[in-house]
Amino acid sequence: MNASIAPRLLAYDMAKSYGATVALEDVSLQLVPGQIHALLGENGAGKSTLVKILSGVTRANRGAMQIEGHPYNPASILDAREAGVATAFQELSLPPNLMVSQALLLPNLRKGPFGLVSQSSCDQAASEILKKYRISDLSPRDEISQLTLAQRQRLEIARAMSHATSLLILDEPTAALTDVNWLFSLVREQTAAGLSVLYISHRLAEVRELCSSATVLRNGRSVADVDLSIASDADIFRMMVGRSEGSVRPAAINNISEMPITLELDHLKGSKLKGVSLKLRKGEILGVAGLEGQGQRELFRALVGLEIINSGTIKVNGVETELKSPRSALEAGLAFIPEERKVDGIFPSLSTAGNVVLPILSRLSKSGLIWPSQENKSASVKAESVELSFRYLDFLISDLSGGNQQKALLARALITEAPTLLLYDPTRGVDVGTKEAIYAAIRAYAENGGAVLLYSSELPELVRLADRCVVIYGGKVFSEFSGDEIQEESLVAALTGHRGDQSVAHNRSVA
Repeated sequence: MNASIAPRLLAYDMAKSYGATVALEDVSLQLVPGQIHALLGENGAGKSTLVKILSGVTRANRGAMQIEGHPYNPASILDAREAGVATAFQELSLPPNLMVSQALLLPNLRKGPFGLVSQSSCDQAASEILKKYRISDLSPRDEISQLTLAQRQRLEIARAMSHATSLLILDEPTAALTDVNWLFSLVREQTAAGLSVLYISHRLAEVRELCSSATVLRNGRSVADVDLSIASDADIFRMMVGRSEGSVRPAAINNISEMPITLELDHLKGSKLKGVSLKLRKGEILGVAGLEGQGQRELFRALVGLEIINSGTIKVNGVETELKSPRSALEAGLAFIPEERKVDGIFPSLSTAGNVVLPILSRLSKSGLIWPSQENKSASVKAESVELSFRYLDFLISDLSGGNQQKALLARALITEAPTLLLYDPTRGVDVGTKEAIYAAIRAYAENGGAVLLYSSELPELVRLADRCVVIYGGKVFSEFSGDEIQEESLVAALTGHRGDQSVAHNRSVA
């Protein structure tokens, strides 16, 4: 940080409690114009709470903030915008019933001569914003509900950028992006013009590419301000979680071909599926890789009755099965964790324990009643297996960090005792510490005889976890890799439709 430049943002001695739970304690932060500064820490370390305070979503119990030397204490997101602070949140906040133009312009929709909203004026203003931020695949009248996750992420980012004049906060902005270069080029342009950026990400590689400095939070406190050109990944990980990061691939399963088949797909065809065939065996983690829009999302949704299958067969434990809904899939032995925990996963008005035990309520009910103590007792066993703190079981799940919500969803899938797990990007937007807990739980499940079909947008995750890995391209299984064949270079080649993947890796190593 250049000490000669006056701070754009000063925050010091920040503290926030929710009842007896301390979310932040003595956190300080300083940003200067033109700086891209990272905020690092485990889920639950206080990052989301600090972002909410800076964004006007909630207020601190103690501490003070300044923007450009003036007191800053926003009571709402609109207050923050007035001060030039805008945020692209990790959990996408765009209501699905809006059009793109409304999402970009609210609450200041363009009006005509009689004071009524002018849709044509709104369309024109939105078109200019989309053009400025190089979003060519959206139009002002597209409905949010019809957009892909990646499109909504870009729209959220563009909306924040269009409002930020002093400070732009990007909370896990690449979690759903397929092209991070789009974001990086825009951020660099904005900071070159003097904007300050606070960047929150669990992906250290992109943090290093974009940021020069970082503040590390642990247990609600700022434990270090680091120069990223000096601190190693191992140093940062230890600051975040107090232990070293694991990176060992699982030992090869020698007799996997002899294990029973739990899930068999034969030429599945649907809206984007062009004949997918694969076999998943007991005790195996089968990875699925694919670029955005290649059919992997439709594949997982088809397996839980959320996508129409035009032809082909699904066999679960050797029995041909018609899966009409997530319930019928679960009854057949398939437990699913969806990609969007906020929209499709959690029940925000229930406790964390209530969310975990939902699939087994009939087992817990006595005379039609279920006591909270019963919920907590049943949930605690699986909570322990995913390293979810027992103290969170009584909390509303909506009050938990994204990583702890994801642990709760995994605990809910495990409590069903389903023989097969379908996991769609289960660590999207979570930190390295939470990832380790989720990895350990998935591996333990497989070692105990469970079968896992795992899609991940992060190739290192597939390299780390998968016993086999298939690549979906053009709605079909394009390539398959096993054991040590699962390497990032091989997967990247196959993702883009190239054959001869191992020779590609070999040629590069020889060169």
